[in-house]
Amino acid sequence: MCYIAEGRAGACDRYANEGGELVRLDPLTILENREDVALVPFLDREWDGDIVSGDEAFLTAVGSGTTYPDYKPAPFIVASTAADADMITVVTEGIFSYCGAKVKIDTDRHLGSECAWVRAEGEVIGHVTTSEYGSQMLSLGGVNHLTGGSKKEGRATCSALLALCNGESVALTIDNGVDLEITAGQAPIVNGQAEERMRVGCGSATVGMFAAQWQGLVDEVVVVDDHITGVMSEHQAGKVIGWKPTGIKIKGRRSTPGRYFQVAEPGTGWGGTDLSDPLAILDTFKPEAWPGLSILMVSTTGEHAAYYELNDDLVPVQKEMPARLLPSVQRIEENCEPSMASVLFMAGAGGSLRSGVTENPVSLTRSVQSRLTRVTCGGAPVMMWPGGGITFMSDVTQMPKNAFGYVPTPALVAPIEFTMSRADYQALGGHMDYVMPLEDALKGVHPRQSDHRLSGQRSESRKSGAPWPVGKEPLK
Repeated sequence: MCYIAEGRAGACDRYANEGGELVRLDPLTILENREDVALVPFLDREWDGDIVSGDEAFLTAVGSGTTYPDYKPAPFIVASTAADADMITVVTEGIFSYCGAKVKIDTDRHLGSECAWVRAEGEVIGHVTTSEYGSQMLSLGGVNHLTGGSKKEGRATCSALLALCNGESVALTIDNGVDLEITAGQAPIVNGQAEERMRVGCGSATVGMFAAQWQGLVDEVVVVDDHITGVMSEHQAGKVIGWKPTGIKIKGRRSTPGRYFQVAEPGTGWGGTDLSDPLAILDTFKPEAWPGLSILMVSTTGEHAAYYELNDDLVPVQKEMPARLLPSVQRIEENCEPSMASVLFMAGAGGSLRSGVTENPVSLTRSVQSRLTRVTCGGAPVMMWPGGGITFMSDVTQMPKNAFGYVPTPALVAPIEFTMSRADYQALGGHMDYVMPLEDALKGVHPRQSDHRLSGQRSESRKSGAPWPVGKEPLK
């Protein structure tokens, strides 16, 4: 239903009109089972006429086109052999209104309260969700933001998702929170500052990990953390190794000994709190404390650290950090993993694209659920959610370049491949009359069900460490 003038591209930049013929602009992408990108690309080599094995090349759905309006077989249904087994791979670009991105941001800084709106171009495109260990989490996109709000909201959501999934930088703001700049696989930028490290653990875990290393070097250690602040002399780790009580008192809600909740409000200061002065969490010391008592206060990343000694009135006074404690602070930093923004594309493929695989769509769903059919996204592995439907998540950094497109609905267009044994494909009622050899697809043979032609083909090596989409063993 999209009119494309002669010599022009459509609104989605995916198709063009060349002499009255519909042309898919992005090249069809083939994965090669190699990691050495210096080798000559498969498609540039002289064709020797031999049958191509599914162990060598994998036809992704990137650039393949879609089944829309969904009554016809998928753009490519190819036959190959893998591990001496006859395999069928069905590839299509799915138009996903039901899709989004789960974003993991490695930082202990407070980005925003749970359920706070996340905005792009001023429009709400998602929300902050529950934190994970050392990371803050965002849930972006989804059908309600794509189609359930204003046109501007839908366009902003689609644009942000498309950029994120294609590895581009996206600027976000969180209501009553921070400004973010996110690129998949790179360090997040919070309020203009690039994050370097995710925390080594919560305050309690940090105390437990480094208790023996601090023993004999300092009288007390407090690891400041927004979630669980650890206090060495009270903590079980300290007690087991014979740490002497210090009379310290912490403001906050005491959990088990040496573990304190809610010592401060969340923020971007010490240990993900709003503190610039860690002494704010200390209450008056008990009489068992003594003048000269030494205290190390440190954050869970080692980014913040300070040394104090009690004066005659049992009040902490900051001193220069002793050389003996510097290695332990550096050890905390050393044990913190690099901060990164991770983007997982999430979608539900329970709609009509299934008819591109089989005339009885539910049979594909059941085959996927029973693990007879392997699902990939641009050749990348997916995590399949249990339960009904075909709901999956996949790391966008494991996919070929520019694997995602869009339609003005708005919705994302993403590659999806279904691979199974030939026998299983026939059993689920697959479109056997449209199966073509893999080598024909690689030579550019035009599938008879396609209403468009391809502009070209490209090859990419599989990502380092990524599993081969067809697998080393035959699918059972």
